[in-house]
Amino acid sequence: MPFARLATATTPTAHLGLGLAAVGRPGYINLGRDEDLGALRTVEALRARTHELLDAAYAQGVRYFDAARSYGRSEEFLADWLTAHPDLDDVVVGSKWGYTYTADWTTDAEKHEVKDHTVRTYDRQRGESAELLGDRLDLYQIHSVTPESPALTDKELHARLAELAATGVTVGFSTSGPAQADAIRAALAVTVDGEPLFRTVQSTYNVLETSAGPALAEAHDAGLAVIVKEGMANGRLSQPYAPDALKAVAEETSVGTDAVALALVLREPWAGVVLSGAATAGQLASNLHAAVVDLDEDQVSRLAALAEEPRTYWDRRGQLPWH
Repeated sequence: MPFARLATATTPTAHLGLGLAAVGRPGYINLGRDEDLGALRTVEALRARTHELLDAAYAQGVRYFDAARSYGRSEEFLADWLTAHPDLDDVVVGSKWGYTYTADWTTDAEKHEVKDHTVRTYDRQRGESAELLGDRLDLYQIHSVTPESPALTDKELHARLAELAATGVTVGFSTSGPAQADAIRAALAVTVDGEPLFRTVQSTYNVLETSAGPALAEAHDAGLAVIVKEGMANGRLSQPYAPDALKAVAEETSVGTDAVALALVLREPWAGVVLSGAATAGQLASNLHAAVVDLDEDQVSRLAALAEEPRTYWDRRGQLPWH
């Protein structure tokens, strides 16, 4: 599995990755986006921004990069960067299928993405990803599996994914919503010819949303690599918006609230890669401080008290506007 490459990395930031959701398209639901990106969000401006972040991330020891078909032109921007750096053979590249980007490079579209986990969409998007990323694609994930997703029961789709795995591409899935734990456990039971289909899981886990933790531990014990997304809760844990308890721990540890929030996730023994969703080089550098933050038990306990009921968390996330 390509994540074995990360196991040999010795930099403190080896367990942090860079997700491109925030810079692959002009609109997203992260708080503070107007300050992060400003008004200039042309294709070329965000291409340059993405390349700047990839350069900075690689220079600071990050080796996992995460895109998706629905993240605007994220795959295209990442592919351009990889083409410009053919000598970088130690990075791991992941992408996702299952959502189609429909905003046409605007921030006020009625729908920004449309979900469809059918074989037809897989075949189309697999071809699109292959055209851009070619043999640099290491991991292909089903995007945002929920317990009712047909991707959990569609045997034809499972066969297609097993065929992809046989070519050397790792097959995984991501989850979203208040029933993430149920989706993870259902996916762990999916087999093809008696063998588990999925080798990675990517889930939302942060100071405010910890409900997937036990299921992610089970996935890790079953041999899956665990990737954590939305460790910053779409900006709710960044300095201007963070809860007072998080700000207090950040002051005590002399780092930003973002670094504390990500450090809390990194403490979990099952967390293989924790994604930064930075939109600026400054945010990325601050996020990466998480690798050296040492939280004591009292601080961890105070932060644990911030966890919300899952449905409350996801209802609030669903109300965040696209900026």
